[in-house]
Amino acid sequence: MTDILSDPRRDATGAFLVAALYHFVSFPRFESLQEPLFALCEANGVKGTLLLAHEGINGTIAGTDAAIGIVLSFLRAQPEFAGLEHKESRASKMPFVRMKVKLKKEIVTMGVEDIDPTRVVGTYVAPKDWNALISDPDTIVIDTRNDYETAIGVFKGAVDPKTKTFREFPEWVRDNTGLHNKPKIAMYCTGGIRCEKATAFMKQQGFDEVYHLKGGILKYLEEVPAEESLWEGACFVFDERVSVEHGLKEGNHKLCHACRNPITAEEVTSPFYEAGVSCSHCYHDRSEEDRERYRERQRQIALARKRGQQHIG
Repeated sequence: MTDILSDPRRDATGAFLVAALYHFVSFPRFESLQEPLFALCEANGVKGTLLLAHEGINGTIAGTDAAIGIVLSFLRAQPEFAGLEHKESRASKMPFVRMKVKLKKEIVTMGVEDIDPTRVVGTYVAPKDWNALISDPDTIVIDTRNDYETAIGVFKGAVDPKTKTFREFPEWVRDNTGLHNKPKIAMYCTGGIRCEKATAFMKQQGFDEVYHLKGGILKYLEEVPAEESLWEGACFVFDERVSVEHGLKEGNHKLCHACRNPITAEEVTSPFYEAGVSCSHCYHDRSEEDRERYRERQRQIALARKRGQQHIG
């Protein structure tokens, strides 16, 4: 793996480097890492969210190239994370408001006991081999993400479980006996972590040939040329960029700060859209009292910007 600190391809234009990472490993001392990791990120101007749990680490952070290099070097200096991999993209402005290091029961919440991807997991498939697998008529392709993510982009022919949260995925699998009708199951998610845990669950449920996209959609969009791609749409990301496209270029979606749904340029023209207050996805689910509360929040954000401050409420 190239060291981002010495990679000559990296520029110094001021654009932010975004690093998405996760690593499943037995990590009983996870609580002890919270304070020094947070302090290191703060000292280097790194923002984002990192989750620590008994099963490892997960999260996305952004900062200068040098700052991200310092944080990744610190993590890989921990014996448990020596083999930590990460995925990189760029952002034109800082895509996070603050830095958070949280202690969790799971680094990605499925809510099923005894799922351990370090013991049992599906077969990794490199992005260059993914098209052949999902084009095989003997393969069922499953998107393990949630409905607001799949709404803006999916792989051609994929089954969308339309889950609200990852906790709903196990029940969806148990209820869909037709998944046993074909010998191969191919699963994917944004960066790889959810489908890694999902394939471990599928193995537990008796599925034999279970595959997952190594590095997730992000790695596929980075490595597979657009003209060869079977990806349709944009990929939702959990930061202020909202979405990315082929080559990991920033997408054109905005985020409704009332319901957190991604919205298109066309949806911005909807009469139900009001910046920070409502959109066509949530207008009818919110009361006028809710919208007035959101308007007040927007006013506070505008006041903070006038003062040259960042509103983080």
